[in-house]
Amino acid sequence: MKQFSIIIATYNAAETLNACLNSIRSQKAEEVELIVVDGNSADATREIVQENMDIIDIYIHEKDKGIYDAWNKGVKASCGEWILFIGADDILCPDTISFYKDALAKTDCTKIDYVSAWVNYVDSSGRVFCRLGSAWNWKDFSKAMNVAHVASLHNRQLFDETGLFNLEYKICADYEFLARKENRLKTLFFEKVVAHMRMGGISLSGKAIKETCKIANVHTKRSLFGRIALASEKYMYYYLFLIKIRIWRVFKHAYIFLV
Repeated sequence: MKQFSIIIATYNAAETLNACLNSIRSQKAEEVELIVVDGNSADATREIVQENMDIIDIYIHEKDKGIYDAWNKGVKASCGEWILFIGADDILCPDTISFYKDALAKTDCTKIDYVSAWVNYVDSSGRVFCRLGSAWNWKDFSKAMNVAHVASLHNRQLFDETGLFNLEYKICADYEFLARKENRLKTLFFEKVVAHMRMGGISLSGKAIKETCKIANVHTKRSLFGRIALASEKYMYYYLFLIKIRIWRVFKHAYIFLV
């Protein structure tokens, strides 16, 4: 068994995939397994993958039902003790794997389900807009995804215990997956930037808010008023976040903290 399995789900992401793979190349070691799951892309993805097969252990190239179906295929094909997901347009920081390896060696991880850290939220040129991620706790997580999921670590035993990602959810199945154990989830958090996550995507949308609220309500006992209050709070935060992004793009502010 490997210590780490890195899973990249990609679909027509040739423009960014090479940079993602290059960020992993220097960290590819004996204890690291790299899996690329491509949803039958029509662009140059296949050629890029072939050029990087010296670091790719498993390449799955077939139609899928979306990113979570691709992730499930990757999980089933993997053999790592810790499973890490990264988007084809994201960048893994140069020392992420070595940091995780050293940090885990100093910690009793026998009962740890999930490990997360900070992620920089960046534009297409790599400029940092904000830093995402905070320590997991059920009170906050039952309202929203307060952890940065990109490049976080999932103990393989968590999948064995709770199952794979639920394909009923098209945008926030990672949130639903981590919510299953509710306050019984055992976690670690490190104040360390481990990846750069590119702005945009459907995860920043009104549809994502609806799906998050649906998941949150399944795992809590909120009254009707509580559910309305949660949705209102999330939409307010969403529009405020969009406004801050637009202001930042116009005035090119150097850095904003939004945890």
